[in-house]
Amino acid sequence: MQRVNYPTAYLLWALSIFGVCGIHRLYTGRILSGVIYLFTFGIVGFGQLIDLFLIPGMVDQRNQELLRLQGGMNPVIMPVIAQSRVVEAPRPTQESSPMQKLLRAAHEYGGILSPAQAALSTELDAAQLRELLYEAERLGYVETTNDPVTGAIRYRFDL
Repeated sequence: MQRVNYPTAYLLWALSIFGVCGIHRLYTGRILSGVIYLFTFGIVGFGQLIDLFLIPGMVDQRNQELLRLQGGMNPVIMPVIAQSRVVEAPRPTQESSPMQKLLRAAHEYGGILSPAQAALSTELDAAQLRELLYEAERLGYVETTNDPVTGAIRYRFDL
């Protein structure tokens, strides 16, 4: 198999010392930019200097393209072959926890709950609800905000 290697690319890059810039780009398959570099002296030397650090990536990319061509695959379209398994989570047989009730209610209301909606969905008293919301906020599930129009407290869930 034909391969592009690092030492050759760096040696071709070094030809820029003699005013021949962009040959390393031609070698790594970047024909258009190689010709531009050739006629602009490596974009006045700045492009050549930057390419000193980009050569490993160019060589790796060219080798991948050659590998795909060797296998008869189009270099633009690379198939993704993945093996997937559908695993269904077991359904809990016991009653849902207050946190689960709160998260389900938030999902039903589009991710934003008022304190009354939270109390109604969890069936907790005010003190227990406050503790539950503090715990949800500590876990990063919810953010306490204010309604922009009324100023009322709203709990915005990250669902």
